[in-house]
Amino acid sequence: MDRRRDELMTVPQILAELGGVSRRTFYRWRELGQAPQGIKLSNGELRFWRGDFTSCLHGLGETA
Repeated sequence: MDRRRDELMTVPQILAELGGVSRRTFYRWRELGQAPQGIKLSNGELRFWRGDFTSCLHGLGETA
């Protein structure tokens, strides 16, 4: 994937795109390995590549 054309998303952006999933649910999905791999910034905040998020959603659709 070409990261130069990708964007980093915040946790609130991810939650909004998931249609109102709670932060707690999202973090539980992360613990279970059902969420995209995140990048932890030096200030402790998480970011996610949009491409990884999209791929993760497609993978979930295939298992449903």
